Amino acid sequence: MPAALLAHDLVRVHGDRIVLDGVFLTAAPGRRIGLIGENGAGKSTLLRLLAGVERPDAGSVERPADLGFGAQESPFPPDATLTDVLDDALRDAHAAVAAVDALAGRLPDRADEYAERLEWARDHDAWDADRRAELVLDGLGLAAIARDRPLGSLSGGQRSRVGLAALLVRRPDALLLDEPTNHLDDGATAFLEETLRALPGVVVLASHDRAFLDAVCTDVVDLDPAAGGPVRHGGNYSAYLAQRRAARERWEQRYAAEQDELGELRVAVAVTAREVAPGRPRGNEPKMFYGFKRGRVQSQVSRRVRNARRRLDELERDQVPRPPVPLRFDGTLGAAVSGPAAALRGIRVPGRLVLDALDVGATDRLLVTGANGSGKSTLLAVLAGHLGAHGTVHRRRGLRVGLLAQDVGLPDPDRTPREYYGEHPVPLRDLGLVHPRDVDRPVGVLSVGQRRRVELAVLVAAAPQLLLLDEPTNHLSPALCDELEDALGVSPGAVVVASHDRWLRRRWSGRELDLRPRTPPA
Repeated sequence: MPAALLAHDLVRVHGDRIVLDGVFLTAAPGRRIGLIGENGAGKSTLLRLLAGVERPDAGSVERPADLGFGAQESPFPPDATLTDVLDDALRDAHAAVAAVDALAGRLPDRADEYAERLEWARDHDAWDADRRAELVLDGLGLAAIARDRPLGSLSGGQRSRVGLAALLVRRPDALLLDEPTNHLDDGATAFLEETLRALPGVVVLASHDRAFLDAVCTDVVDLDPAAGGPVRHGGNYSAYLAQRRAARERWEQRYAAEQDELGELRVAVAVTAREVAPGRPRGNEPKMFYGFKRGRVQSQVSRRVRNARRRLDELERDQVPRPPVPLRFDGTLGAAVSGPAAALRGIRVPGRLVLDALDVGATDRLLVTGANGSGKSTLLAVLAGHLGAHGTVHRRRGLRVGLLAQDVGLPDPDRTPREYYGEHPVPLRDLGLVHPRDVDRPVGVLSVGQRRRVELAVLVAAAPQLLLLDEPTNHLSPALCDELEDALGVSPGAVVVASHDRWLRRRWSGRELDLRPRTPPA
């Protein structure tokens, strides 16, 4: 039976920033745990600590001996071949089968050892390992690659899939995956989902792919700030969304109630003692009676003030922190134009795009889909006027067009988000896309996802009337993707989105344009 994976009170500090602070995690066999959170929340760091690639500054990890870690970078040298990778992945399965066969002839003297090796071989489906390797290569789109081809000659996406294939062939007792659906098409992602659901051991993964999280996970751990630290939610991504909304409401209500009580207590401590009866004129009471009454009132007031001070100290020490303003897409776009925003006729970009006609209305919501190479990015570049094409391209005169390209394009790494954003009516901090601590940091030290949010903030500030988004959910956290999609549905103006994101596609309520690769005429 595969062993559990346990993390106790993990702390990890990078420079002057605490990335993880007291994280506990219990992952039993059969549980598939998804790690989610904003860029920089510590997902990859936690995976590296669980894998033993990094050591925690405090805390400990108990892990199965048979553990596999799939980082975002390929672990194999460029001169290794696909045969080398498969031989390495199949080594333990072949050795287990050979050991079981050898020990079977030495029973009953080696019965305990035989039983142990037999159990391992059954758990890892060792007798079917070679057939499994062929199925995995086919499922991940690698079957056509020559087995003697050096990995250095493959694309980055192919090398990533080779690394993933090696782990799936091995079937370790604990499998840790960092963004495993990067570089996978829909078919390969569906194959990965089915394979992970069938594994008997522990699976812990970090992913931005909401549809993948929904299909695979039995639990979701949210590393974003919460009232009591990272929160584990039972169920898939859909269940997490419902639980997160309820938890956020409880946090906000508790914070508001505590702030009201703090205000009342501060008034009680600062004001009540000055408004007590001993300060009033004596009136007609006898002196002795007045003195007795004053002493009794002072005692009562003093007790109330002491109780209020004690409760105030306790609440100030243990109060729930303010719920952080969620990073969000504000939807502050330009107002819609009064007529069609753009119209295309007879568009030809040799080798890249063939499109007979497309009209984009003033308030259109258009989702552009299609396989890689079908021309999605090309179409957006033509609409934006960044790429010339044969045919007719008409944009309404004076139309403000904003394009979020697929690749992050902030050319000066020394400039800060504030400098890129400039002066606008809506301050950068209020927009909610860039964390306050990152506003004045050079963009060169920010993650790809953080730089992506800076680009989106700059784009929104320009108030485009035609917003073009090329794979907008790439590198963004699931929560921010949800908020972005919600905002696109209510923003004025026209929005055209090119995306392979299955979750976005399922929720889309506007028009759709499915591009299919075509060979343009000579």
